Amino acid sequence: MKTRIRELRKANRLSQEELALDVGTTRQTITSIEVEKYTASLVLAYKIAHRFGLSIEDVFDFSEIEDS
Repeated sequence: MKTRIRELRKANRLSQEELALDVGTTRQTITSIEVEKYTASLVLAYKIAHRFGLSIEDVFDFSEIEDS
């Protein structure tokens, strides 16, 4: 899933480690989300979006998810 996390981190001058500490996860998890190897849980997605003052939809791109 595509995200704007890297872009938002850089705009806010945050390292992956700092963001990870802020949202209660590891730097490796943030890296994996940024390179699209891992999809964040709903709770983690909320925490990341909240950290930047945005909605989940403003951070994560759901356009590739098919309707069931």
